[in-house]
Amino acid sequence: MEVVIVGSPEEAGRLAGGAITSLLANKPGAVLGVATGSSPLPVYADLGRRRQAGELSFAAARAFLLDEYVGLPAGHPQSYRAFIASELEARVDFAPGAVQGPDVADDSEGIPAACERYDADIAAAGGVDIQVLGIGTDGHIGFNEPGSSLGSRTRLKTLTARTRADNARFFAAPEEVPRHVVTQGIGTILDARHIVLLAFGSAKAPAVAAAVEGPVTAMVPASALQLHRHVTVVVDHPAAADLQLAGYYRETYTAKPSWQGL
Repeated sequence: MEVVIVGSPEEAGRLAGGAITSLLANKPGAVLGVATGSSPLPVYADLGRRRQAGELSFAAARAFLLDEYVGLPAGHPQSYRAFIASELEARVDFAPGAVQGPDVADDSEGIPAACERYDADIAAAGGVDIQVLGIGTDGHIGFNEPGSSLGSRTRLKTLTARTRADNARFFAAPEEVPRHVVTQGIGTILDARHIVLLAFGSAKAPAVAAAVEGPVTAMVPASALQLHRHVTVVVDHPAAADLQLAGYYRETYTAKPSWQGL
C-alpha cells in the first residue's frame, strides 16, 4: 500500500487523473470502477479537463459503478447512475452503454440474481483495471459497513443510521435517504488490479489511520485493502493527521522514481 499526502483535493485529482490517463494510453479498452460521493469529484473534473485538451479518450473504455441505491424512482437525480452521468460521462466520451450499474429494479427475489449477474458482467469485461474509492467516516468502502465479510461479493445491504446521516446532505430531507443499496462486496473490490482510495478533510482522519495502519478487521472494512497488491491512498493533510507514519510516507513518495507513477 502506498500513501500519498497532497496539499489539496485538486492535487489528488490530478494524480489520480494522470494514472487513469496513462492506463488509457496503454490500454484504450480499459475497465474503470467508478465511485460516487464528494471524494472522487476532483478526479472526474481532472479527467474532463484532460478530455477537453485532447489528452485522453474513453471511446473504447468501459466503467462499472461501485454501488446504487435501492428504491429511488428511475432517473432520480440522487441515484448514483445519475451522479456518474453528470459528473463523469458528461465530461468525457464513453460510448453509449459503456457505463454500467447494478440492476436495482428487480423485486426482492430478483435482486440476488441481479447481483450475481453484475459480478459476472465485470469478470466478462476483463475485470476492473483501476477502481476509484472513497472511504466513510466509519471505514466503509462502497456500502460495506463495519461487520461486512472481507470476502463479500455484490449484494443488497442495509444502510446504518450513521451512513444515512452522512448522505443526507444530498437529499431534501434526511428521511428521503434510502435504507437499502446494492454494493460491490469487499471481495469484488479486491479483484481490481489497482485501487485508488481518496480521502479529504479532518473528519476522515480516524478512518484513514485505521484502514492504513490498524489491524485488518471487518470492523474497518477499508482495512482489507492492506491485503491487496496495488493500492494507492491519496489524502490531503487534514485526512492524514492521525497517520503515525506520515513522515515516512512523505519521504518515500518524494524519493520515488518519476517513471514509476502511481
